[in-house]
Amino acid sequence: MQSLGEAARAVLLTADPHDKRRAARALARSWRRGALAQRCDGTMPDQPAWPAEPALLPPNQMPRRRKGGSERGRIAMLHALAHIEFVAIDLAVDLVGRFGDRFPRGFVDDWIAVAADEAMHFALLDRRLRTLGSHYGALPAHAGLWEAAAATADDPLARLAIVPMVLEARGLDVTPATVARFRAQGDEASAKILDRIYTDEIRHVSAGTVWFNWMCDELGFAPAPTWQTLVKSRFRGALKPPFNDSARRDAGLTQEYYAVIAS
Repeated sequence: MQSLGEAARAVLLTADPHDKRRAARALARSWRRGALAQRCDGTMPDQPAWPAEPALLPPNQMPRRRKGGSERGRIAMLHALAHIEFVAIDLAVDLVGRFGDRFPRGFVDDWIAVAADEAMHFALLDRRLRTLGSHYGALPAHAGLWEAAAATADDPLARLAIVPMVLEARGLDVTPATVARFRAQGDEASAKILDRIYTDEIRHVSAGTVWFNWMCDELGFAPAPTWQTLVKSRFRGALKPPFNDSARRDAGLTQEYYAVIAS
């Protein structure tokens, strides 16, 4: 029987975006039907395989997105979000393949489901871009989204603290305003996609918080102070308000974690 680690590695080493999303969904189906052993015996790559396009630029070289309601501006926003979802496929799969045998089966169930969600989100956004006359890869994208994975490759507790509980939680803060902008511009189709992603991301942040707390309990650590220490030592950015406190609370990420270290 193929191992979970081998299957995860295969997804990570798939470069074509559409092949990768299909591979992630196939991984989820294989896991659900019991075709994979919960054995993470393969070495995960330091860097996943990605396509030649989009061109990846440092944050300070990314073109500024124009404000206003132009179709060009909406395409740029949707492209940026599609790139986030594309990288999120690899983030979820790497979490499973790298750390899955350190947790109960429920951890793998949750994060395989997250990977499948991210693949679906990417497909929805790319389909919307094509409807608007563009596609994923047509514009440059942010080069730094994998940095958090590289900085936490040695520690599942740090990975959970940074990726779902900081980066995905930030999506909860900013997505409602983005949805409102698309609706104000008359783009209900895009707004509905982002609403779906927002709902799913609450569950993703919840999975991160639940398993972070589980591992803290196993190790005898207090969750909130441990999270604060890891964020200060492993996250290069700053936690900046405003926060969507209600959505974070729904995900189990209460102010006890982030309020005392927010800038």
